[in-house]
Amino acid sequence: MNLSGRRILLIIGGGIAAYKALELIRRLRERGAAVRVVLSKAGQQFVTPLSVGAIAGQRAYTDLFDPASEFDVGHIRLARDTDLVVVAPATADLMARMAHGLADDLATTVLLATDKPVLIAPAMNPRMWAHPATQRNLARLAADGIATVGPNAGEMAESHEAGTGRMAEPLEIVAAIEGLLGAARPLAGKRIVITSGPTHEAIDPVRYIANRSSGKQGHAIARAAAAAGAEVVLVSGPVALADPPGVKVVKVESAREMLAAVEGALPADAAVFAAAVADWGIAQAGAQKIKKGDGGPPQLALAENPDILATVAQARTQRPRLVIGFAAETEKVVDNAKAKLARKRCDWIVANDVSAAGGVMGGDRNTVHLVSASGVESWPTQSKEEVARALVERIAAALGG
Repeated sequence: MNLSGRRILLIIGGGIAAYKALELIRRLRERGAAVRVVLSKAGQQFVTPLSVGAIAGQRAYTDLFDPASEFDVGHIRLARDTDLVVVAPATADLMARMAHGLADDLATTVLLATDKPVLIAPAMNPRMWAHPATQRNLARLAADGIATVGPNAGEMAESHEAGTGRMAEPLEIVAAIEGLLGAARPLAGKRIVITSGPTHEAIDPVRYIANRSSGKQGHAIARAAAAAGAEVVLVSGPVALADPPGVKVVKVESAREMLAAVEGALPADAAVFAAAVADWGIAQAGAQKIKKGDGGPPQLALAENPDILATVAQARTQRPRLVIGFAAETEKVVDNAKAKLARKRCDWIVANDVSAAGGVMGGDRNTVHLVSASGVESWPTQSKEEVARALVERIAAALGG
């Protein structure tokens, strides 16, 4: 997707996530955007003006009272001579100062002086994110028309804490920028249904059958499709991920709930079934918690779950023009994907090898093979965001976008 000619002003706040801003600059520039950077005083504790300026291709601005730029009211020029202001990372302190309209350094002065759209990517400790003061400030910023991407759930840099507070990944921020600027929207006017995550099949009120799917790939596809202009319905099983911006999210638990939600979201131009749906559920789930007894473990009778991909691909009415399935395999990846393509009668299968522990399922990178009637394309190992972007580009081409 192309941001050629677009001007982005990036404000880097003071948090460990500031190192991701360097990758964000690179990603924006490779899409043709011109990037100016304001580096806060706290941000300089994590990245330097020299490193930022080298990647951006121009000096980083740091001082409100810099005589080299302020002789022509430089902070006003920075605030107005841009298409979008991005704050990444947006720390709890910086969000608080934005919400209260403070202007005591270059970053907050630019933010108060701008009349351009503003996008923030929050990043902070999970307890700071969950604090009522931060949530009040977030609500105030949203009421002021400021857009937000993230934060995500995961491990923090400090003391092995985990929770919601990780800054969105650079490609997620790029997708949000593209969405706000309306850049390269080849799926405008198209409706895409996407499934993501695992399903949980109840054994009793406290136990369930599940799998290791994190939902990262399905959610990335939803973000990429929304950034490409599609109307996206994301049917998600239980995941620890933030809802993608600009996407309608339907949350479900079981395979049967997922099928009902998918059918309720049709008609659509394309459907992407990235969810790892449990093949079997419990024939008769216990109404109460099953207790450990002297008779040994309970005998659990399994029943086959509905095949969501095959049901939609073989539907006589409301079949999307393009139906795409995923195949998570541990052996004979391409051969099994070809067999699945024929058996399900879908249009494409995206196959990957999930045999490695700690690899694709739950990880951030993926190696996929795109299998269709015309052959097999083996893509290089890349981030799940990049896989999503490439797949969405193929979908747009197939739909004539």
